[in-house]
Amino acid sequence: MDVVFIAPAYPQEMPHFSRGLATVGARVHGIGSGPVSSLPDMTKAALTSYLQVPNLFDEDDVLARAHAWLRGRNVDRVESLWEPTVLLAARMRERFGLPGMSVSTVRGFRDKQLMKERIAAAGLRVPASARCRTASECRAAAERIGYPLIIKPIDGAGSANTYRLESAAQLERVLPALVRVPEVSVEEFVEGEEFTHDTICIDGRPVYENVAQYLPRPLVARSVHDISPVICTVRDLSPPGIQAGLQLGRGVLRALGMGTGFTHLEWYRKADGEVVFGEVGQRVGGARLIDQMNYTSDVDLYVEWARAVCWGAFEADATRRHNVAIIFKRAAGQGRITRIEGLKEVVARHHRWICEVDLLPVGAMRRDWTQTLVSDGYVILRHPEWDEALRMAKDVQDQVRLFAGG
Repeated sequence: MDVVFIAPAYPQEMPHFSRGLATVGARVHGIGSGPVSSLPDMTKAALTSYLQVPNLFDEDDVLARAHAWLRGRNVDRVESLWEPTVLLAARMRERFGLPGMSVSTVRGFRDKQLMKERIAAAGLRVPASARCRTASECRAAAERIGYPLIIKPIDGAGSANTYRLESAAQLERVLPALVRVPEVSVEEFVEGEEFTHDTICIDGRPVYENVAQYLPRPLVARSVHDISPVICTVRDLSPPGIQAGLQLGRGVLRALGMGTGFTHLEWYRKADGEVVFGEVGQRVGGARLIDQMNYTSDVDLYVEWARAVCWGAFEADATRRHNVAIIFKRAAGQGRITRIEGLKEVVARHHRWICEVDLLPVGAMRRDWTQTLVSDGYVILRHPEWDEALRMAKDVQDQVRLFAGG
């Protein structure tokens, strides 16, 4: 099995997916923009060969270079799990006549307006929305849909360049920040709790499913500094409110023609119990979500994803044993980390349940929390009981504090 894996070293989860492919017996041919010398050791150990290209986002150039590089070689699959390059992978599959999701199908996972149109056509609840390319189109859509609303890039990922707007005046203040975004989606704001539906699918059939809850919603987490955002996987998927989200997610994947691979979907549960689709990507969730899923069931989903795409199989026991919370920390102040308070005490209280502690050390420069949810580090913990997992997460939120200055 020969697999071309686009972007085998970035984002940070990708070396583990490269390892997964090698573990299940694939010969891994990587394509990336960095030199071989810059690749993580895990990626280098997994690769059979590697093509460095000047710019992964110049799809025509990458296709031409890959065609010349792969001439005479056998290739069975082309895969990518990085949002900006999934369409490139689809184009390469079509160019080489390989199995996998087509360009048209992948566009349904990248273009947020097309995505909602295809899902709505299947009779599933989506937010009212409009595709907009100009300021005047945004104003007209906002007037038609009504406030509050959300404005975000058509082909974005996560919460980048995403804004909640309460009025026309707020829209006018945001429009200059979106001048470099070619297309945006203006859509209804759905009030409610926000969850994920994560899957590994084989020929469109979910063989692994996960649900996690955002606390608070990502839009709040990305706009308010003085909080410690939490994401917690849900061990028990049987309650009706969770089952409704799972049914919605499965319907979305059918409507979009999902093939084989990872998906990351976000959905809302309103106070009246209605579930509403948010958005979906043909990729794994970011911010260490896959590691939370691994801790939830004590599995290695990097390997199981690879087994699914290479051999059409999923072999792990995915019994859900724990609710797994990740708590992201943000330092007070600017500059370098000067001290960390409360960590030793929290670890002493909850050491049995703590999976990882990865906070920036004293002396390290703060990260830009508006650009990365991971912020200045995180703590991962788990517990079989939901209330206890959240109680410990709140202890980390309240008691672990990072300070920066100078």
